[in-house]
Amino acid sequence: MSHRKIAARRSRGLFAVKPIAVVLAAVSSSSVLAQTAHTELAPVVVTANPLGSGLFDMVAPVSVVNRRELSDRSASTLGEALEGTPGVSSSSFGPNASRPIIRGLDADRVKLLQNGVGVLDVSALSPDHGVAIDPLVIEQIEVVRGPAALLYGGSAVGGVVNAIDNRIPQEAIKGVSGRAEARAGGAAGERSSAAVIEGGNGVLSFHVDAFQRRTDDLKIPDYARSARRRSDSPLAAGETEARGRLPNSSSNTDGAAVGAALHFDRGQIGLSHSSYFSDYGVVAEEAVRIHMKSQRTELAGELRDIGSFIDKIKIRYAHTDYEHRELEGSEIGTIFRTRGNEAGIEAAHAKLGAMSGVFGLQFRNADFSAQGEEALLPSIKTNSSAAYLYEELPWEKWKFSFGGRIESANVDSAGGGSLDPNTGSPRFASAQGRNFTPKSAAAGALYKFSDAWSLATNLSHTERAPSYNELYANGAHPATGQYEVGNANLKVEKSNGLDMQLRWKRGMNSARIGAFYTRFKNYIALYGTGNNRDDTGLIDPAGDLPEATIQAVPARFAGIEAESKFHVYEGYGDLDLRLKVDTVRASNTETGEPLPRIAPYRLGIGFDYRLADLTARLDVTYAGKQDRVANNELPTDAYTLVNALFSYRIRSQVPNMEAFLRLNNLLDEEIRLHTSVLKNIAPMGGRSAMLGVRVGF
Repeated sequence: MSHRKIAARRSRGLFAVKPIAVVLAAVSSSSVLAQTAHTELAPVVVTANPLGSGLFDMVAPVSVVNRRELSDRSASTLGEALEGTPGVSSSSFGPNASRPIIRGLDADRVKLLQNGVGVLDVSALSPDHGVAIDPLVIEQIEVVRGPAALLYGGSAVGGVVNAIDNRIPQEAIKGVSGRAEARAGGAAGERSSAAVIEGGNGVLSFHVDAFQRRTDDLKIPDYARSARRRSDSPLAAGETEARGRLPNSSSNTDGAAVGAALHFDRGQIGLSHSSYFSDYGVVAEEAVRIHMKSQRTELAGELRDIGSFIDKIKIRYAHTDYEHRELEGSEIGTIFRTRGNEAGIEAAHAKLGAMSGVFGLQFRNADFSAQGEEALLPSIKTNSSAAYLYEELPWEKWKFSFGGRIESANVDSAGGGSLDPNTGSPRFASAQGRNFTPKSAAAGALYKFSDAWSLATNLSHTERAPSYNELYANGAHPATGQYEVGNANLKVEKSNGLDMQLRWKRGMNSARIGAFYTRFKNYIALYGTGNNRDDTGLIDPAGDLPEATIQAVPARFAGIEAESKFHVYEGYGDLDLRLKVDTVRASNTETGEPLPRIAPYRLGIGFDYRLADLTARLDVTYAGKQDRVANNELPTDAYTLVNALFSYRIRSQVPNMEAFLRLNNLLDEEIRLHTSVLKNIAPMGGRSAMLGVRVGF
C-alpha cells in the first residue's frame, strides 16, 4: 500500500496495589435469565481493593458493566461496550477496532487487563489495531478511573479496564449450567452467537466457551466523509463519494476457550487456554484488511489461612502469542508480532491493629517485531518488574488508604531497518536501550456523613515510562495519515492528580458526582511539525504526509462526572429514571492550546420499565459540539443518540429463554465521535434494528 494512499484516505483480584475483587450475589450462569422481568437483578458487590468493601464504601471511583448489560448493549468491541459510561469514551476506528478512553487519556495510559493480567496485543500502538477481547463471552467489565488506577500499574494514569471471563472458575461448581445467545441485524448486518458451559463436582470445575461474529459493511446515514472534509478536500473529477455504506468495514471474528480449576479447603488453582481470530477491514484504506490471531494461556491460584502474619497469597500468570498481518489484497504490508509473559504474586497480611494491607510483585516481558517495508518500528524487547504496597485504616467515620509502587522498566531496540532518505543511515538508530525507574504513590480518604452520604477523595503522584513506540517510531503510519518520529531521549512522564466524589444512596435510589484534576509535568504525545514528507519519507514541502514528532509538554486535564438512578414509579409495573453527565477539558499549559481528540460534554437520560415478563429501556444521549480543537483538527457537530431496547421472557420448556429487540440511532443522526482519528471519514452506524435470543439452563 502506498504512502500516498495513506495520506489521502471475571477474576478475584488484580495483581497490583489494589486488586479488583467481584462477588456476584446469588448470580450463576443461569440465574440472570431466571429472574422474572419485574424482579430486580441480584446486586453486584464490587470492591476496589482485596480487603473487602461495598460499592458505597470504596475510596476509588469504580464502574461495573455486568454480563446482562453487555448483552443489552450488543457491542462488538471493548471500546464500544464502555462508550457512554461516565468518563469513558471510545477511540472508534470504524466498527471493528476501538479502545476505551478514560477522562481524555488513551493508549498506553489506559491499562487493559483480562482477569487481572495485562492484555498483550498492539492495540495501544495504533487506533486501527483491535483489542483481542470480545464482549460476547465476557462476564463483566470493571473500570477504575482517576488517581486510584495508578496503583494497578505505573502506566495506568488514565484508568484500568478489567475484562472478566471466569475461564478459570474462581468458585467451586456443582452440577452443570450454561448460557447461549444469538443475534442478527444492526447497522452492520451482524450475525453472531456465543455459548458458555460450566460444571463441576465441587472439587473440579470446568469452563468452555465459543463465539463467532460476522458483519457486513456498516450502514451509515449519509456520506462517509463529513461535510467539512468534502468542502476542504473535494474529490478529483470522476471519483465518487461513498454514501450509505462505510467501505471496507466488514469483519469475521471467532474464538474459543477451555479452562478448569481444582478447589481445596484453603484455596484453588486453575489453568485456561483461549484463541481469538479476527479479519476486518481498515476503513482508512479501502483495500487493506487486518488478519489478527491471539493465543493466551492463563494460570491462577490462591492459598488462604496460611499463618499468623501472611493470611493469603494469590498468584496469576499469563502467556500471550499475538500476531496480526496487514494485507492489501494478497500482498502483505506489515506483520506485527508480540510474544510475552506477565506474572504476579500478592500477599495479604494479618491486621496490624485496625490496619489491613497487601504487598506484592509483578513481572512482565515481551518481544515485539514489525516486519515489512512500511514497518514504523524496529524489533523491541521490553522487561519490567514492580513492587507495591497498599494499606487501609478505618477510624470512626473515616477510612484511609495509602500505597506506593516502584518499577524497573527496560526498553531495548534492535535498530536497523531500511535507509532513511534524509540521512542515508538506517531508519532506526543502531541497537540501543533505555532504563526507567518510575515511582508512584497515592493516598485516599472516605468520610461517611451518614448512612446515605459519603465523600471520597484521592491524591496521587504518577510516573510512567515512555512506551516503545513513543521512543523508537520512525515511519509512515497508515492509521493516522502521518509520518511519525519517536524520541529516544524521553524522560519518565510525571503527573499529579486529585479526584473527589460525593455519593448518596437510599434504598433503590443512588447518585454520584465527582470532579478530577490532573496536571502533567511532561505529557508525551504526537505533535505536528509543519513539515511534510513524500512517499519515500523524504522531507518535501509538497509531500503528502504531514510529519509529527513525539514531544513532552506540560498539560492539564480537568472534568466532572455524575450519574444517578431513581425509582420513580411503582404500580402498573416499575419505572426507573437514570441521569448522567460528563465533561473533560485538556490543554497544553505552556501554550494554552487544546489537546487533540478530547470528547465534548455529554448529557444522558434513560428510563427502565418492567411489567411482568416485559422489560423496556430508552436511552437518550446528547453530545455537544466540539469546536475547542487542536491545530489541524476539524471540529465536530453536536448530536442526539436515541436507543431503545425491548426484551420478553418466553415461558417454554426451555428453562430460561428471553427474546430481545434493540433499536439503535432511532433519529438516524450523523454521529461523528470527536475522539476518533477517523471522525471525518467514518461516522457511526445509522438507524438499525437487531433481534436476538438469550437462553440459560
